[in-house]
Amino acid sequence: MEALLLFGLLILFIGLSIPIGITLGLATGICLALTTDIPLVLIAQKSFTGLDSFPLLAIPFFILAGALMCNGGISRRLVALAESLVGFIIGGLAMVTVLACMFFAAISGSGPATVSAIGSFMIPAMKERKYHGTFAASLTAAAGTIGVIIPPSIPFVIYSVVAQTSIGDMFIAGVVPGILIGIALMTVCYFIARKRNYLSSKEPPTLGNVFHAFKESLGALMVPIIILGGIYGGVFTPTEAAVVAVVYSVVIGKFVYKELDGKAIYECLRTSGLINGATEFMIGLSMAFSNYLALAQIPTTIAEWLGSVSQSPFVIMLLINVFLLIVGCFIDNIAAVIILTPILLPVVTRLGMDPIQFGIIITVNLAIGFITPPYGINLFVASAISGESIEGISKQILPFVLAMLVCLMLFTYVPSVSLGLVELLRH
Repeated sequence: MEALLLFGLLILFIGLSIPIGITLGLATGICLALTTDIPLVLIAQKSFTGLDSFPLLAIPFFILAGALMCNGGISRRLVALAESLVGFIIGGLAMVTVLACMFFAAISGSGPATVSAIGSFMIPAMKERKYHGTFAASLTAAAGTIGVIIPPSIPFVIYSVVAQTSIGDMFIAGVVPGILIGIALMTVCYFIARKRNYLSSKEPPTLGNVFHAFKESLGALMVPIIILGGIYGGVFTPTEAAVVAVVYSVVIGKFVYKELDGKAIYECLRTSGLINGATEFMIGLSMAFSNYLALAQIPTTIAEWLGSVSQSPFVIMLLINVFLLIVGCFIDNIAAVIILTPILLPVVTRLGMDPIQFGIIITVNLAIGFITPPYGINLFVASAISGESIEGISKQILPFVLAMLVCLMLFTYVPSVSLGLVELLRH
């Protein structure tokens, strides 16, 4: 009964468009009042103690670093590097878009930011080369999902805090899945380009051109190396790495590329503050929500229900994936991670799954939600940039969704894809 009441309230409040943070607090408070004798002050206590966490400081700093990089002249240089590497292949300009998104993902940590930064250059360029507008927009939207998978990733930080796992391990685990998704999307691009006669953008690259593009973008490419190298080298914690990323972003944007001014920095600070305020509010109330889940033994109830449906871990994980894909169509990635991690993590750990692997699975599932209606925030960003309709983009994006679903099944049922690099570095 507690589970039905809680989920019924969540669905009701989300359907009424009440903000996720308030939804969590209201649902938790009503359930506490109706099903327990525990005073409602528990919500405030758990919310404040939940936010008293050093790793949570990484969130505002990574958000700020991504914003500074977005405004610091990074996008254009990353596009030039990607074009020097793959622009000569059939459908080369489409592959440039994917590769540029992969490079930018290692800086921004955000899907919509990746679509905006790369799409503003690449969608008009593809249209000029006779690529269909809806194809260009759908490809950019799909490639933008890599922004939350290749580290540093804001959803990874939030998942790690909620699941109490290592942020550094989550970052490392995201490298191989992010690259594989990029390769899968480029493979789809190649076959579509051959069918539609989308020609390459230029002659095969020369060593000089590649070296020049690499030198121009080296400052941007050093960000993930500094972050991951520093964390695993024991130089600094993930939170300290986020601060280093902010300082480095200011230096590169203002003094090297010289495209960051005082107005841009102020806007980055303002935007990051607003995003972080909403995020921290959700995280705080999610701690009270998680506490009620544990008190009511709701994860145990769900695990028993899934066990009654099937004893097969394969089938149970398939059901969880389907559920997450549906949720991703309606709820933002960060909000869904905050709500669902404390519910589903105990279920999958009983199946013997590593929490790091599940972090990859839940993030990829919800990233696919970025490109599936009706929520599909990447679709809206790509539509705004390209001027194409959401309906047209949604039709063109189906092959890319299928490619990502194949990757998702690989991450779900082959643990070494997500955990191999982590285990290698641990030893």
